[in-house]
Amino acid sequence: MNKQPRLDETSAHTLDPGHQRSLEEKGLIPVEALIDHVRAYNPNCDEARIADAYAFAAQKHDGQTRRSGEPYFSHPIEVALILAAQRLDDATIITALLHDTLEDTRATFDEIEARFGHDVAELVDGVTKLTNLELSSSELKQAENIRKLVLAMSKDLRVVLVKLGDRLHNMRTIQHMPLDRQLVKARETMDIFAPLAGRMGMQWLREELEDHAFQVINPEARTSIMRRFITLRKQTDDVIPKIKQDIQELLYDARVSARVFGREKKPFSIWRKMSEKNESFSRLSDIYGFRIITENVEDCYKVLGLVHRKWTAVPGRFKDYISQPKSNGYRSIHTTISGRDARRVEIQIRTAEMNEVAEAGVASHWSYRDGERAENPLSFDAQAWLSTLAEQFANAEDTENIIEHMRLEMFSDQVFCFTPKGKVVKLPRGATPIDFGYAIHSELGSSCAGAKVDGKRVPLWTRLRNGQSVEIIRAEGQRPQKIWLETVVTGRAKASIRKALREDHRESYVRLGRELARLAFHSVGKKATDKALLTAAKSFGLSDSTELLARLGSAELTGSEVVSTLYPELLSKTNSKKGDGGGKIVGLTAEQVSRNAPCCQPLPGERILGIATQGKGVIVHVINCATLEKLEDQTDRWIDLTWSEGESERRHTVTVELTILNSAGVLGHVCTLIGESGANISDMEFEDRRQDFFRITMDLEVRDITHLHNVLTALEAEGDVAQVQRVGRGRVSKQD
Repeated sequence: MNKQPRLDETSAHTLDPGHQRSLEEKGLIPVEALIDHVRAYNPNCDEARIADAYAFAAQKHDGQTRRSGEPYFSHPIEVALILAAQRLDDATIITALLHDTLEDTRATFDEIEARFGHDVAELVDGVTKLTNLELSSSELKQAENIRKLVLAMSKDLRVVLVKLGDRLHNMRTIQHMPLDRQLVKARETMDIFAPLAGRMGMQWLREELEDHAFQVINPEARTSIMRRFITLRKQTDDVIPKIKQDIQELLYDARVSARVFGREKKPFSIWRKMSEKNESFSRLSDIYGFRIITENVEDCYKVLGLVHRKWTAVPGRFKDYISQPKSNGYRSIHTTISGRDARRVEIQIRTAEMNEVAEAGVASHWSYRDGERAENPLSFDAQAWLSTLAEQFANAEDTENIIEHMRLEMFSDQVFCFTPKGKVVKLPRGATPIDFGYAIHSELGSSCAGAKVDGKRVPLWTRLRNGQSVEIIRAEGQRPQKIWLETVVTGRAKASIRKALREDHRESYVRLGRELARLAFHSVGKKATDKALLTAAKSFGLSDSTELLARLGSAELTGSEVVSTLYPELLSKTNSKKGDGGGKIVGLTAEQVSRNAPCCQPLPGERILGIATQGKGVIVHVINCATLEKLEDQTDRWIDLTWSEGESERRHTVTVELTILNSAGVLGHVCTLIGESGANISDMEFEDRRQDFFRITMDLEVRDITHLHNVLTALEAEGDVAQVQRVGRGRVSKQD
């Protein structure tokens, strides 16, 4: 039996006037202001319970501060305001106020249950459990934690709504955290929470989370995009109000009642489109977005006709999500037109109900309108989706598939294809015939030798579209190819291909893995015994030591990761002795001298391996360097190496190749951009001079792989840079 909250005079917390004044003097929003926000959409809200939760949390967090120096209680209040803006129910608002009390104060579950009821106590406990999951740990452990995340969410979706609000406010104030923690939280946000918000239909939240994370992960690229936006505004004299007026006049003349909104896309949205389409900023067609909100579905299609008659529609840029909604309930018509001054703009057309789902997503299930719960009939059943996902994860035999399946489920814009017999197969956007084969049966996918789409033979990397009929051509003896991993997008296909490749190369992987394990254990003064390997395998959730060695040999695990599960203290001591600063190599003896292989030019942050040469020299390679394949029969020369942790002070040379526009000032601008990114140009050669483009090879001095990534992405964002890629210098000598 659920306990009910007690709100009598003896049990309810109230803030004395002095404490309330103290909170307001510290800049905290008073409880009356919060209640006003809730009362605005729910006049029948339980003001007493909200006030009691405010007082309870304020007293529990009293004396605690955030890294910014602000009172800690400012955070729960801001989370509550974020959720109030989504018009959520009282229990969710109260949970937001209390969500950190179990973790960060002396409050107990029983105490919260007695005062606020079992429902709220369970919600607060659920949020606490999500907070304690280590979503940024190694991939195998991360998979298990994501399983727990999904199982917790499936019990009550309001738990994840509070967690998303919590993450949003933390990302808004992330600048006060140490840089290393900023990067961890930003990547976690980009990989888990932003796509989760998108899958829940909360597109505004996804975009803001992505943009905050983008600011941390790749500030140079974001700055570059913002700089291009400013330039574009000057060139177009702020075109958004002009196009908006053009659309409004069109609707007025046709006597169609509708609202029009215009905006610039978020920087990360632009960056993602640039990456997906491999286009420069200037060539993107949907930097500006306009939304037309109509009164009914009929007007949506009427507006579409008006827009296409007035302006030229861009071929291949029309999508009707009203007749075929996305899997998260999203409905809208998308089209891209060549509008004022021949500038391409994207237009979305939908009704008010559709817009509510597009904006609030699953939150609309608990939202209030005019004081009453007003569940939107167009909302998708997120609870059913999570329950199905939880059931799949609960029955999963192999945890390696969980992360990819989770990302697939959250990112997928689905396409529907047909078998030759007319059966519908649901796939994510970008799926190929190989994905199609694996979706039907793993044996069909593995034996795929070709495919026909709508009766015509097509390459296996062809991206499938809605409504196509697909026939898989099988061949006896056909086995999955390694290159398929770069083609497929579904978690099922990737897992099946990897499993097949491991089986095909298992013997060599196990042999290589055993040697890597021997080197890794030797580095801490231990032996890679069968018992030690079996214990390590169990810690990774693997069936036996042979599977551990196979994954070690296939580079899915590192020797350091295996050793750290058994001897973390010894590994830490070894690192502290052999590496007294970031960017130094750990694993060499005092007599050994290392140099980086010119073929792959390893950088701190990349997995590395040493090759002993005549004398005491060691050549350092990236683990996936093609040169190592030629030395698989000389594992006695292999040395397991790692980079020391910490901020790298050393500069490492890496060679990049750029193709840039042959125009005045472009090369100088590129060099300036590299300097602004904190890198140095140590050498430069012109490889190819054409009338329109130059191809240049540059030697750059960078700190580590993250620094290089930031430099390359900043260059890729420039419209005058057609292509930029990392390349090696020279060939490895025979002694290597």
